[in-house]
Amino acid sequence: MTKADEKRQAGSRRDARLGDPCIACGGRMARSRKSTSLPVNGEEMKGLRVLHIRCTRCGEAMYSIEESRQIRELAFDKYRQRYGLMTADEIRTLRERLQMSQRCLAEHLRLGEATIARWESNRNVQTAAMDLLLKLIRDVPAAAKYVENDKAA
Repeated sequence: MTKADEKRQAGSRRDARLGDPCIACGGRMARSRKSTSLPVNGEEMKGLRVLHIRCTRCGEAMYSIEESRQIRELAFDKYRQRYGLMTADEIRTLRERLQMSQRCLAEHLRLGEATIARWESNRNVQTAAMDLLLKLIRDVPAAAKYVENDKAA
């Protein structure tokens, strides 16, 4: 397949509509809520259900940008629940309680500012180790003070 064919096919996938022929087999696209999966921190989160379109013949699934966002959020929520991780809102609340900007918290934790922004906007999930550090800062006042006063940052 040429690069031009790949671009046309990618464009067809994005532009597919209910009732259109499937680009994989020619079958018809219909509404579906069949489950899908998404990897989070290297672990496959299965059983994610979002209304999307799927070929009635071959099962080829196509998702809009909004449907893809919903799947990602479901996967992140499932991962956080499975491992007892703080939610995006809990991380934001902790940072605000500490009266820190995203940049300031990132510097204290030796992370990039964008990492904190991604956690708080539910675009990424913190590791279990970083979650433990966040909970330590949240639950142990001396740990929060240590992080705030650590001049090595």
